[in-house]
Amino acid sequence: MTDTLDPIVLNVLYAAMGGVMTLIFMWLGCKIFNHLVCFDISDELGKGNLAVGLMVVGIFIGVGIAMGLVIGLGLN
Repeated sequence: MTDTLDPIVLNVLYAAMGGVMTLIFMWLGCKIFNHLVCFDISDELGKGNLAVGLMVVGIFIGVGIAMGLVIGLGLN
């Protein structure tokens, strides 16, 4: 099947699937971490807790880098 598709279309398809997978894993990582800590992340963000916001940003960056490496190395 991949022999009949144009490589540009195939790369766009890989990028779109990788983007969706990354968003799913970021959501899942935040949900799992929310169950591990003794406070509610959304409540703390609503109160303006900067430390929790930075923690969530760190989670998103870490998961994004990991998924980018997995997807990028999977294409080679």
